[in-house]
Amino acid sequence: MPNIALELGKQSATFGVSSIYGEQQDVAGVRMIPVALTWTGFGGGEDSSGNGGGGGGGYAVPIGAYIRRGDDLRFEPNLVMIAVVAIPLILVAGHSLTRVIRILKK
Repeated sequence: MPNIALELGKQSATFGVSSIYGEQQDVAGVRMIPVALTWTGFGGGEDSSGNGGGGGGGYAVPIGAYIRRGDDLRFEPNLVMIAVVAIPLILVAGHSLTRVIRILKK
């Protein structure tokens, strides 16, 4: 049986920025370099009878791109995806803050 961890490691090379945006592109003298946040997770195991299994997954969020025009380099965010990520984060932070304030008042 092949080593599951090695196989999963080889598979994880396909996750990331290139799976969302692709490679950097040059369009009309403007170079666009994609930026993304990615998470991956894998697991595997084997029981006492030798039966094994494994699995994994990944998640990627495109957050923008670096744009190079001549000597000028700047980051242009993907505002829709930043809002999608920021809204739940703000809600959780606000909920946690209210709980901490309640505990401190007691």
